[in-house]
Amino acid sequence: MLNHFTPAKGLANPHLQTLLPRYLRRTPLFAPRTQRLTTPDGDFIDLAWTTAPTADNAPLFVLFHGLEGCFRSPYANGSLHAASQQGWQGVMMHFRGCSGEPNRFATSYHSGHTKDARFLIQWLRRHYPHRTIMAVGISLGGNMLVNYLAQYGQNAGIDMAQVVSAPLNLSSCSARIQQGFSRVYQTYLLGSLKRNAAMKAKRHPHAFSLSDKEILNVSNLWQFDHQVTAPLNGFTGAEDYYQQCSGLPKLAQIVQPLRLLHAKDDPFMDENVIPDSQTLPSNVDYLLLERGGHVGFITGSLQQPQFWLEHTIPAWFQQQLQSRD
Repeated sequence: MLNHFTPAKGLANPHLQTLLPRYLRRTPLFAPRTQRLTTPDGDFIDLAWTTAPTADNAPLFVLFHGLEGCFRSPYANGSLHAASQQGWQGVMMHFRGCSGEPNRFATSYHSGHTKDARFLIQWLRRHYPHRTIMAVGISLGGNMLVNYLAQYGQNAGIDMAQVVSAPLNLSSCSARIQQGFSRVYQTYLLGSLKRNAAMKAKRHPHAFSLSDKEILNVSNLWQFDHQVTAPLNGFTGAEDYYQQCSGLPKLAQIVQPLRLLHAKDDPFMDENVIPDSQTLPSNVDYLLLERGGHVGFITGSLQQPQFWLEHTIPAWFQQQLQSRD
């Protein structure tokens, strides 16, 4: 179960794997305990905590979601619920603007924005100094987590981490999502990004190079990153952003136990996200599966589907915890 995934019978297609979770889990598994933290720059991040009571020394399970994700994303509340079933305290950080309320400033989040993660981890360390902190990054959140771990090294404040379906090569992923059926995902994600950015452009017109109407006319993710994400965050353009923030070349800098998980048939990515196993440090465990789609990994059967990530992620962390004893 830890490293072996078999797609549900008849559901091996990568697009079915990618899309099914939204249909199988339309409502969250539990009601979170919410908390708002004010960031050092005067903005805010919203947290979603599990409600299961835990002992003071229980591990903390910290989740970073994917592009335009939130607590209601099936993998998010499912992973947090799975953590609580282990007796761990789970918390998910909503990236700025993803909790249902726009953040206060023009800038939001991107695949290399580590400042809010740094703020959260340091806050957790102050309030829970004796707990083990386990972090999981999903998709964009996974690439951000790789950047974070590489940037802060031994001082990251995270004891172990897992990264699922991360776009570790942002340029190749931007190109891949413009091909074939994957354009359906681009349309969905881009629609959300454009709506949020257009609202901000109305409130902060001087911060944007495009008007709100021009933003709504952006046709693909590369163009959005080139004309919105990059200039808002100090990059010269999309390729500069992609080069600086892709996690792939930074894996060798990570010192914590880290597990990376990809599916070969992920419709958001291509082989350029796969690291060279010869260059990976011994603390990085890389698992490349034949099937699973993008953050899908549905096993079992259509009548009794199972979210494999909710089994394998806790199992790997338990293995790491036992090795520390």
